[in-house]
Amino acid sequence: MQTFDDVARLVAELPEVTEGEERHRGHRAWQVAGKAFAWERPFSKADIKRYGDERPPQGPILAIRTADQAEKEAILAAGKDAFFTIAHFNGYNAYLVKLDQVTAQDLKEALVDGWLALAPPQVAEGFLSK
Repeated sequence: MQTFDDVARLVAELPEVTEGEERHRGHRAWQVAGKAFAWERPFSKADIKRYGDERPPQGPILAIRTADQAEKEAILAAGKDAFFTIAHFNGYNAYLVKLDQVTAQDLKEALVDGWLALAPPQVAEGFLSK
């Protein structure tokens, strides 16, 4: 099981990351160049209502940005149980991660990809060239 503290530890290894609060609900968020690439994303009442009789995933949920819809669809099509989306994210370049089901390696790769989606090109190139 991964935690938000694990997320913080992993993203601290990436250049120019700052941790702050998500502006709508005050949850933890991680940014690069002033843009959130990962954030705590508990379900809202509307999200839960959309599940109807189905039980929504339990445990801590993390949202991670993608570069575009094609990347998001490829991630979801890979079939990893820890990665999913909800109706609220339709058309938005991000997906959700069940922290209690994701492996440490998959989480690290997802966070790096989310960071790369929003990092300034020069910063990303410097990171990738290491």
